[in-house]
Amino acid sequence: MMTPVILAGGNGVRLWPLSRRARPKQFLALEQDGSLLAATLARLEGLPLAPPIVVCHEAHRFLAAEQLRQAGVEEATLLLEPEGRGTAPAVALAALLAEREGRKGPLLVLPSDHHLGDAAAFREAVADAVRLAERGHLVTFGVVPTRAETGYGYLQAGESLGGEGVAVARFVEKPDARHAAVFLAAGDHYWNSGIFVLRPADVLAALARHAPAILDACRAALADAAADLDFLRPGRDAFLACPADSLDVAVMERTDRAAMVPLAAGWSDIGSWQALWEVLPRDENDNALRGDVLCEASRGLLVHAESRLVATLGVKDLVVVETDDAVLVADRASSQALRGLVASLEAEGRAETRQAAMVFRPWGHYATVDGGERHQVKHITVRPGARLSRQLHHHRAEHWVVVRGTARVTLDETTFLVGENESTFIPVGRVHCLENPGLIPLELIEVQSGSYLGEDDIVRLDDRYGRDRDGE
Repeated sequence: MMTPVILAGGNGVRLWPLSRRARPKQFLALEQDGSLLAATLARLEGLPLAPPIVVCHEAHRFLAAEQLRQAGVEEATLLLEPEGRGTAPAVALAALLAEREGRKGPLLVLPSDHHLGDAAAFREAVADAVRLAERGHLVTFGVVPTRAETGYGYLQAGESLGGEGVAVARFVEKPDARHAAVFLAAGDHYWNSGIFVLRPADVLAALARHAPAILDACRAALADAAADLDFLRPGRDAFLACPADSLDVAVMERTDRAAMVPLAAGWSDIGSWQALWEVLPRDENDNALRGDVLCEASRGLLVHAESRLVATLGVKDLVVVETDDAVLVADRASSQALRGLVASLEAEGRAETRQAAMVFRPWGHYATVDGGERHQVKHITVRPGARLSRQLHHHRAEHWVVVRGTARVTLDETTFLVGENESTFIPVGRVHCLENPGLIPLELIEVQSGSYLGEDDIVRLDDRYGRDRDGE
């Protein structure tokens, strides 16, 4: 059986303002109701699979776990990286874990944030890749190009390896427009998808030969790994000592066992607003619209409205993205250059690049709806059966008004219920805890007041989710 290895460690902001450091694009619902991570798991249905290994940043662990739960994936191993080190260390950790657990079948390594329009064609290509991997090849997928694209790396096809695929003659970095046109005309160059099928023993042997420092660091990190609730934390110091590199550079470009299976399945890495516009359904005016949107005399737009009406009149080829705290208006063809804009915002210390208006926690989520120098209002949603930490605040008091469900509140040593349209008050410095004992989500309005309202004014006395004593 294959083991899916889902790479969900990205912190990218190429789809800002939707994508933020705290909630990158793999956790966003960009195409349908579910996230890109959920879509990645769904397209594997029908393949003979062992429980997946999901590699993600430790800061996103509860977000990843909740999305796996919602997708019905109950036996996944969540490997937590303290810091991103590229795909080579992520795959090395997964391969070492598979070896330790006696999984001998191939690893199907998948980025968690890609689009594939034809899942059946993808599964057929995976079957070909498995046959090559079982012959000892390290297999990647070359996307059949549909245009002269400068935003992707390329693979040049080599000699045939039978009906399943071909050897990789060379890896090519992102080309300029002239070379991209030459590659398209030649017919033997494919876009590099970043998807792999590899037997654990084969990729570990290749790492030992071509990138031993990565393998040694990951082996030490896994040997020092600690279980943390439903997560597996590799040894922090050992992993941070690991060189950062991609699997392509560390192994695939150096090995003589690299093979490629052509893939024609409507693939996109959704690496820009332009790329997302290309895969979304569009109306008769080529507009891709989501949310409360009205377009008049407008063509070729991507408009995403999250919290209010967005109207356009007499414009074309734009990206307009509205969130609670930011609005982006950009030429659609220039959206690849968004990194520079986000870098400028980060240089100014703008919080809008890091945190979205809706903040996810292991117990649910909250959104800040108003705030001032000495007050802040939040809409809090607590999942059924979930509980916030037992905590106190040195600088703020809180009023809680329940608008849906029933809250179980503990204030010092007293526990009581607060129902819909009822409220309670938490004075400064008092130990308190909030829990949802019901079967439906608990929603409440929290009004904070005090001299300091930062999330780091939380002193946790105990927490079922194992979070730090202080901080968010």
